[in-house]
Amino acid sequence: MKQKTILLAAALALPFIQSTASAQSCGDGVFLGRLSSNPYQPDSTANAFGTYGSAYSSTSIENPYSPYGSAYSPTSVANPYATAAPKIIAADGQYLGRLSANPYDPDSVSNPYGKYGSPYSPTSINNPYSQYGSPYSPMSPNNPYATQAPILCGDED
Repeated sequence: MKQKTILLAAALALPFIQSTASAQSCGDGVFLGRLSSNPYQPDSTANAFGTYGSAYSSTSIENPYSPYGSAYSPTSVANPYATAAPKIIAADGQYLGRLSANPYDPDSVSNPYGKYGSPYSPTSINNPYSQYGSPYSPMSPNNPYATQAPILCGDED
């Protein structure tokens, strides 16, 4: 009985421990959640009821009035002229570019000719055959069951 209680407590605390560790991975930047298509993960950007996927949270890329979701902010994913969109960092520490709508930024995942937006690049979340873009990889934001989805780190606005 005691072992079951410990396991249950560990399972309940795991999402909070992961969030703290991820927040520390951003250094001086702002932790903006996990870039994940899992709507049930607590720190996922796809969780509409979570801090990082809510349309009302100031640290959500889904909030059109936040610095990270506004169409006019230089730190936003929605601004096609953004200069400091959030960085995508994989669970293994690999930099995966910036989550940006800017198709001319060399670091943008929206630039199909750039290292991070090309469907052929090994470090692109748009490459369905790479470990970072595959719908079956545990490190891909495209896998709804990913256990190690990349994190988003924003610059201060």
